[in-house]
Amino acid sequence: MRIILLGSPGVGKGTEAKFICNRFAIPQISTGDMLREAIRDGSGLGRKVKKVMDQGALVTDDIIIDLVKDRIKKDDCKQGYLFDGFPRTIPQAEALAQQNIHIDSVIEIKVEDDQIISRLAGRRVHQTSGRIYHITNNPPKRKNLDDLTGEPLIQRDDDKEETIKQRLEVYRNQTEPLVNFYQKLRKEGVISYRSIDGNKMYEKLSTEILNYLENL
Repeated sequence: MRIILLGSPGVGKGTEAKFICNRFAIPQISTGDMLREAIRDGSGLGRKVKKVMDQGALVTDDIIIDLVKDRIKKDDCKQGYLFDGFPRTIPQAEALAQQNIHIDSVIEIKVEDDQIISRLAGRRVHQTSGRIYHITNNPPKRKNLDDLTGEPLIQRDDDKEETIKQRLEVYRNQTEPLVNFYQKLRKEGVISYRSIDGNKMYEKLSTEILNYLENL
């Protein structure tokens, strides 16, 4: 099973990716993971990646595609793989197709922007342990204090409303066009595509996604 997960920041892609990967025994692959692994391996491609990143430059799509091609050759990808946060742009998606990197299914998780802002802006974190609370859905026993240590909770910069809006704007401009790209491929019979309402508890969402994939 070779899968792409699409959706705005905060729709729950990371949580659902874990359920899918466990069910189908496939690895979750992200751009960040590939970059770190290539650098750690010290391959020729890894050294090229490190040089680009050390210079503070952006890694080109050509390098990203080369990383993908190397990554999916590894043994843990024999049963398939799940791309999380990749591709991000139409050129990356087109490059995948041109390199004959096959995708079985694209799943889009849809949540309205105001719901995403509410989800993320309400999160509070205990910095030392990583425990996560939500001011409405999962509040601490005492306001802004960790239940176990009594230490103050923080709001991460990524969870501040202005930052969330900026991230959503980037998604709208760069990544949302992939929806039309893959819907077109579905109409051509190239891939399976499913848009799923993400406004439900993650257990129900994962059940719907897994049922869909198991019946392809």
